[in-house]
Amino acid sequence: MAPLKSMEKEYPLIDSHFQSFCASHAIFSLEDFLLYDLHSLIASADNHSSSITFKQGIDQLLSVIDTQLPPLMNGLQLLEDAECNKRLLPTGFKGIDALLGGGLRAGQLTELVGPSSSGKTQACLTSASTVAKNGGSVIYFDTGNSFSPQHIAHLVGQTSGYVIGNQAEPGPLQKVMERIICYSVFDIYQMFDVLQQLKINLKSKIVEPDRRVQLLIVDSISSLITPILGGSGPQGHALMISAGYLLKKLADEHNIAVLVTNHMVAGEGGTSKPALGESWKSVPHIRLLLSREYGSNVCNVSTLKHPSVASDRAAKCVLCICDC
Repeated sequence: MAPLKSMEKEYPLIDSHFQSFCASHAIFSLEDFLLYDLHSLIASADNHSSSITFKQGIDQLLSVIDTQLPPLMNGLQLLEDAECNKRLLPTGFKGIDALLGGGLRAGQLTELVGPSSSGKTQACLTSASTVAKNGGSVIYFDTGNSFSPQHIAHLVGQTSGYVIGNQAEPGPLQKVMERIICYSVFDIYQMFDVLQQLKINLKSKIVEPDRRVQLLIVDSISSLITPILGGSGPQGHALMISAGYLLKKLADEHNIAVLVTNHMVAGEGGTSKPALGESWKSVPHIRLLLSREYGSNVCNVSTLKHPSVASDRAAKCVLCICDC
């Protein structure tokens, strides 16, 4: 669930003063608020000179929680929603699409895990390019300056002449690039700010119908979360779970496919394992492991987690090498 800090713009009562009061009780997110004893929190607020505004802030949080409760749906409604709204978005890689049953599924969070240079960023760029070429809009969170418009141009098939202005009709490259909105984010708070604004825009239908967001990419989620997990306090873990919750909520409510990348760390016995630990492991609906064959552009892909596909299914795909 959302951290309190990211709610300040939308809910003025959740200001820095109220956040400091909550932080004194180790409450940093809506999840922490739900786990805390409400009567004890109100009693603590009564002892402050700002008791009225603190209790108004508590009421505001309760109202937010009420509005976030999803409507109950029976099995038939869930089936109809899956068939009508939860479309499959091809990634541009036949091997990955085959493993996923056709592509990235709207309403779900798919995670690509793998060591450095295994092809995770190329998979993100290719997925973004493919969705944009098919008419969908893409939100791309670039956390390490790895987004390459030149690579997108190469994927579109335009290897030279990148000037796209002063044309009577937009060319293929211009159409694709206009549909990919890239944000450079270097900490998790920046990501929360953009996600909250995106949530507001989607709810208020500010986004034009022909520019509806179909894919949201975070490359990489681990580079944003790993720095906040140090120390013995609970805040980093709460922020990590909040990030996962918000991404999955956006995916489900607005029929968006979410694609994130995660790096590998050393595990027991010298084996590698996905970063971010056991708590994050339950967040993605789907987890794919990428590894690259030494000295080649062939990438091996296998399923680590999938709701309807057996684990350890494998496929190969060829990465597009671009000298740009």
